[in-house]
This record gives sequence, C-alpha cells and structure tokens, in this order.
Amino acid sequence: MQNGKIIVGITQGDSNGIGYEVIIKALADPRILEQFTPVIYGSSKLFGFYRKTIPEVEQMDTNAISSAAEAHARRVNIVNCLPDSAYAEPGQATTESAGAAIKSLETAVRELRQGLIDVLVTGPINKKAMAGEGFGFPGHTEYIQNAFGAPDALMFMVSHRLRLAVVTGHIPLKDVAAQITEERILSKLRLINDSLKRDFVVDQPRIAVLSLNPHSGDGGLLGTEEQDIIIPAIRKATDEGILAFGPFSPDGFFGLNHFEDFDATLAMYHDQGLAPFKALSFEDGVNFTAGLPPSSPPSTSGATATTGKNSRRARCPSASSPARTGAGSRRSPDGSLRRRSHPQDRLKTRTECRFTALRPHFRPLTRTADQIS
Repeated sequence: MQNGKIIVGITQGDSNGIGYEVIIKALADPRILEQFTPVIYGSSKLFGFYRKTIPEVEQMDTNAISSAAEAHARRVNIVNCLPDSAYAEPGQATTESAGAAIKSLETAVRELRQGLIDVLVTGPINKKAMAGEGFGFPGHTEYIQNAFGAPDALMFMVSHRLRLAVVTGHIPLKDVAAQITEERILSKLRLINDSLKRDFVVDQPRIAVLSLNPHSGDGGLLGTEEQDIIIPAIRKATDEGILAFGPFSPDGFFGLNHFEDFDATLAMYHDQGLAPFKALSFEDGVNFTAGLPPSSPPSTSGATATTGKNSRRARCPSASSPARTGAGSRRSPDGSLRRRSHPQDRLKTRTECRFTALRPHFRPLTRTADQIS
C-alpha cells in the first residue's frame, strides 16, 4: 500500500486489442486516483497512441517508471516493460502484440509476487496468438496459478446479481464428463466457501450445485454422474460444514431465478455457467480469481474488432461493478435487493466494462468512488 491506498497493477493485454482504450477510459477522471494508485504494465508510447483515439478524454497526468516501486500516488503510472520499438496495429492479431501481452503479464506477476503491487487486473488477450508465441496456458487464471504454485484455483464470475464458478474450465466439451470427479467438485466447493467468507464477507454461504445431465439425469435415464459423483460430493461437502445444495437442473434454476436464493452457484462446465452469467451480467461481470493472490482477469476476449473505434463496448455501463454484491442478496417483497451480509460488504470502484480493481484481501472497506458516466 502507498499512503493508505492500495496499488493496483493493470496489464495492457494484447497491444492491438481493446485493452488500452478500456484502461484509459477507466482512469480518465482524476478522482479515481483518490481510491487507489494505478500501475499499468505496458508502454507509454502505446498509451499515448490510444489516448489520442479517444477525443473525449483530456490530458492525463502519467508517470513513466521502471517498476511499481517508483509509483506516484497522484498519477497514472506506466511501467515501460516493452521495447521502444513497440507499435500498434489496432484490430490485428500479430506475434508482436501477443509477445507484448506476455511480457506485460510476466512483469506484473513478478512484481505482484514481490509485493510491489497489492492486486492485479489483467487486460484482454488473444489466446490463439499468445499460444503461437509459446504461452503454454489456456488463460490468465492458469498462468497465475502456476506462477504462485497454487494446487487449485477458481474462476469466479461476479456481478451485481450472480456469483458463479465452474468445475471444468477451458477444455473441449467432449472431455467434460471425464473431468467431473468427486474430488474436483469438492475442491471447488471448498474454494467457493472460503472465498465467500474471506473475500465477500458472507458468514454462512449457501452454494448451489448444478447437474451435468439434462433434468439432473432423470434418475439415471439420461446419465448417472449426478447419482455416482455429484450427490456424493455434495454430501462430503456437507459433512465438512459447507452449505452445498443440489444438484439443480440449469434450465429451471436460471429460468426461475433460483440463483438469487444462493450466495454462489457451481456449474459443471464453462458454457453451462458462463452462458447464463453473460446473458444476465454482460455489462458488469467480473472474472475474479479465487484461491490466489488478488487478481481480476477480464470476463471477455481482446475485442480486436472494435479496437481504435471508440466503441461503446469500451465504455462503462451506468452502474458500477461492486465486487462484493449480488448473489448474497435477497429480494424484499417490493422486489428490491436486501443484504444479508456485513454492512461493509460492498466495494464500488470506478470501472470500465470488465475492468474492476478488486480489493479482496484488504479491509476495512469503507470508501466508495462515485460512478462517472
């Protein structure tokens, strides 16, 4: 921390993607600097290039540095970790832009491990381009998990309305059933339970578990994974004091808004969970990595098709994206949401689309930033 404020590291993502536009718009109002000290890992040259493509953003006070240790508390800091020859080709997936994304991430994670930044927000990347440059991980979560030697990690999708995690992540659909095991489900339930208590201040979390097969297998007619794997895993979790319930059939569960009765939901595979999550929370969803040091990857890809076009998708929705609200709420008779968690269980930060500076491991959470349209 610096002068009582957390230092938020932000990776640029793919230098030809939408990352810089989102970052610049998120930090455009100088009042955001009252809440935290931003440190961008990338290039002052690229930052300046993209700022000129956004006419409504006036001059920003930036500080070019070589490490977060040199960060200025009242400026937008940029760690120049890319060569001076770096250049932008907006909308193009190139080896240079992928290499820049890797270098930005590597530098930021190294300084996170060194304690020079308190939390990490990662910009969107082009995974295919990065794989071509030797990036041997499916995404940010797996890379950071490996960097910190964590035995497991949780991709936790968070919004106002819903918190959702998945048992299996970025794998082909044909491989999902073989990856659904009691131990993997139990591990994810433990991570969800711990994160809800520690990061979201939910005293007694209630976790819904979805089924794998249609209609929860219809008693074995449509598959036996529910009876053989999922239900035993829920029972073991219950024996450990985890309030896990299910399995629930996803169609009725989301169709009838039953997710609002729980603090989090565990889906069996990627699209089973992220399809309804993005349908419900596309504008304010945040991908929070639980089980690791604080980190917030983007909940979407690099959006190269809109890069350099000052797109609405690079603008913030009218509401802020509190990292600790939504699924822990209950609806009052008038339809409004009422909290059942700690009164300080909210952290409103100035956000732009999928970028949110999370503060999960630092308390008390007493300050909020006004949302700037």
